[in-house]
Amino acid sequence: MSSAVLYDTPGPKAKARNVLYAVLFLVLLALLVWWVLNAMAEKGQLSWLRWQPYLGGTEAWETYLLPGLQNTAKAAGLSILIALPIGAFFGIARLSDHRWISWPASVVVEFFRAVPVLILMLSANVAYSQFADFPTDTRYLYAVVTGLVLYNGSVLAEVVRAGILSIPRGQSEAALAVGMRKGQLMTNVLLPQAVTAMLPAIVSQLVVIVKDTAIGGAVLGFPELINSVRPAAAYYFNVIPTLIVVAAIYIAVNFVLTSFASWLEKWLRTRKRGTSVVAGDMIEEQAPGMRFGGGGGI
Repeated sequence: MSSAVLYDTPGPKAKARNVLYAVLFLVLLALLVWWVLNAMAEKGQLSWLRWQPYLGGTEAWETYLLPGLQNTAKAAGLSILIALPIGAFFGIARLSDHRWISWPASVVVEFFRAVPVLILMLSANVAYSQFADFPTDTRYLYAVVTGLVLYNGSVLAEVVRAGILSIPRGQSEAALAVGMRKGQLMTNVLLPQAVTAMLPAIVSQLVVIVKDTAIGGAVLGFPELINSVRPAAAYYFNVIPTLIVVAAIYIAVNFVLTSFASWLEKWLRTRKRGTSVVAGDMIEEQAPGMRFGGGGGI
């Protein structure tokens, strides 16, 4: 069976042109890096005095960076642990045959997916201050976690729904043909296969959660990583080195997260074959067969 040609093998001229483009790109990139480093050197941003607090001692790390990183990890970890099951619940609920389940779930998901996470954090902070007696730092933490859970839980619900809908219809029909109930179909057939398809999009959203903790620091004063190092930048007079170090920490944390997810995805794919992947934009392969008729609905 013939297949459509999606990419033509480049000829000699095309290969030479591609090499030329690559060389030009590398040259321009090298010039850009040189210009940035030269500008920083002229402003004294590369002097050892400005980098010494982070590269030559532990005081700045123990006083500013590590406590801020701990708070970031705490807020992101709690948000992830809560948002994942909430997202799974509402994602499955939206696929229910019963409209009294699917419609309210759809309203909740669409509402919190449309409201900016900043507004959710501010609203949660006001609610906690009015109706609960929490210490300030605890209230800020709860407000940040609440905003992240409400927003990212709704986004993850769409990821789960798209992942389940990406499973071919034949899987559902075969499971129902052998007498499985819909609950068994979901837990034993669809979800195990959909996990692999959903994993890239889920990891992308988890990275967003880690970075969005900085919103709580900016608007609420939650002592996450960026908010914690502001006094350090003022004390050591090294704003740019401080921001570079913080960016490097975020890159390292997200690299570890994505690397683990890549390993997990490869491990899952060695056990399962033939599943499609749900990308970050959640493009769905609509597969009829999720909304079944008859009793025993989800």
